[in-house]
Amino acid sequence: MSPSATLSPSQLAIGPLRLDSPVVLAPMAGITNTAFRRLCREFGAGLYVSEMITSRALVERTPESMRLIRHHESETPRSIQLYGVDPKTVREAVTMLVAEDRADHIDLNFGCPVPKVTRKGGGAALPWKLDLFRDIVTAAVRAAGDLPLTVKMRKGIDGDHLTYLEAGRIAEDAGVASIALHARTASEFYSGHADWSAIATLKETVTSVPVLGNGDIWTGADAVRMVEQTGCDGVVVGRGCLGRPWLFGDLSAAFKARAGEISAEEAAAATARPSLGEVMAAFRRHAELLVEFFESEERGCRDIRKHVAWYFKGYPVGGELRARLATVETLAALDDLLGTLDPTLPYPGEDAEGPRGRAGTPKVPALPDRWLESRSIEATQHAQLAEAEVNTSGG
Repeated sequence: MSPSATLSPSQLAIGPLRLDSPVVLAPMAGITNTAFRRLCREFGAGLYVSEMITSRALVERTPESMRLIRHHESETPRSIQLYGVDPKTVREAVTMLVAEDRADHIDLNFGCPVPKVTRKGGGAALPWKLDLFRDIVTAAVRAAGDLPLTVKMRKGIDGDHLTYLEAGRIAEDAGVASIALHARTASEFYSGHADWSAIATLKETVTSVPVLGNGDIWTGADAVRMVEQTGCDGVVVGRGCLGRPWLFGDLSAAFKARAGEISAEEAAAATARPSLGEVMAAFRRHAELLVEFFESEERGCRDIRKHVAWYFKGYPVGGELRARLATVETLAALDDLLGTLDPTLPYPGEDAEGPRGRAGTPKVPALPDRWLESRSIEATQHAQLAEAEVNTSGG
């Protein structure tokens, strides 16, 4: 019996995996480590993907890459996103993950818009070279065997050089378990509004595996609206959950209400409207998990600093206190600062909602010389590609 045969309307099958909510956490560099994934999982169901890991670093077993692929025993299924530009290296990385039983799901990133990656032909620039894209995905699927392997990509390089439909067909033919589309081009970065109509077009084009939509999902209602407007099978959430790990509970409730498994009133009641005390508790829990992940109180506290503005967005937390939270060095010091706040202050409404994270501005994508002249990779461009395997992420 196929996994989909026993699925409830609010679940999603990706290959043999059955997700209790059709929701995937988007990989984000420096964010989606074990600590953040565990925290989000405590609020709701979904597939929680690791930070992007370069295949070359993994094959070379660099200490940082080996640390990043570690999962806590509570994390099931274990999901890892790889980034690579060479079919042989990607195949070796996937083979390693499978042989050493380090993952239950592997995703390939073809959506990174960062100039230092696209300038060398990687990330969102790579699917322009159809032969290279096909070779990488095919090699990875074969190496994965029974393990579900998926791809995440963007619409293309810019409005004049779209790649998502051809790449979607190639990935589907290669045997991927699902395809996720961030409905922006590399040139758009995270600016403006995601083009959900592109998700609908991809869904019409790719018919044998699930298509997931990514872009501008800030609430459970947004996620349901995307599914209803595009016909996609699930959603991928990135910036919307920054400082809001409870969003995954909201998403789960919204999809259960859409499926008729709970009432609209029950979904509304389950939607988080956290008091300042509840935000403080989640922030403190995140810091504690970061300390455990880094095995260092100093490193964990240093890392939580970047999350301060996201967690306390819209709440009456003064600039001086925010600045002090952004320099905290110990959990005790963190507790002292949080102790000066009034935990009974209520949820501030719309001021705490909406976009978060850097959107950037539209720009001309940085590409290798003569990259757009041909849809096939040239021998002289392979050397440039090798330089594209840097430790960055996005998509």
